[in-house]
Amino acid sequence: MSSEDAGRDARRKRFAEEARAERPDLALLCLLLGAEASPPSPGDADPYGVDAAQIELDRLAGLLPYGARGARAWASALAELLGGRCGFRGSSPDYQRLESSVLQQVLRRRRGLPILLSVVWIEVARRAGAPVYGVALPGHFVVGFGDPAERVLADPFAGGAPLSGEDAELMVTGATGAPLESSMLVPARPLETVLRILNNIRAWASARPERTDVALWALELSLLLPAHPARLRYERAQLLVQRGEFLRGAAEMDEYAEIVDGIEPTAADAIRHRARAARALLN
Repeated sequence: MSSEDAGRDARRKRFAEEARAERPDLALLCLLLGAEASPPSPGDADPYGVDAAQIELDRLAGLLPYGARGARAWASALAELLGGRCGFRGSSPDYQRLESSVLQQVLRRRRGLPILLSVVWIEVARRAGAPVYGVALPGHFVVGFGDPAERVLADPFAGGAPLSGEDAELMVTGATGAPLESSMLVPARPLETVLRILNNIRAWASARPERTDVALWALELSLLLPAHPARLRYERAQLLVQRGEFLRGAAEMDEYAEIVDGIEPTAADAIRHRARAARALLN
């Protein structure tokens, strides 16, 4: 095994262990995820920037005014610091960049997708003692402060602009065509947030057939989470076949067919047929 493979295996083991911790560390999970996308700095004691990013989050938290009180005061303080003085925000072109889903790069560039900018806000605010949480609105992740019943929301993608209930309603309706439901405002758990980030990365890669490498590691990290959709195993098998790893892909299709067989025998037969077709590509 090469040193590169050994390093990757060690990082993924750490990722899996953190995902199964009693209180998963959102920042650490995002940074270990980002290490998959970031080329290392050879000879550096922190080759993937994990420690440096944690230090930066600590530094930003130290810039917040001491003794803020109340949800709106915290939201205003974070908007002034991160959105104003530090310039964290997003724009349409950020959706086209893989770096927008990598926490190390978002901290460096101060640009990113709504969910990664929200992670920055959450982690900086948490370190400062603020009552903060993520809100996984359909199509646009935001942050909340205080008791969720207060609905003190802010949009880090817009530099921390306050988000009223009506604003949130319009945002959801624009993304889904359906009205805002109270269940959409429930605080997002760390693993749900990480899976959504990985789903974004997979969507980015699916639009770029030459980046099956990115799609593969995003799938493999998703499978390390304790709760993930079972269909991801089949997607990984299909991706392996797409990459020319026909035997591995076919074997994983057969394994998935065994899982599906007791629930949907017809679907299991179709998957086995695709496994045989994948093996035939070697002939």
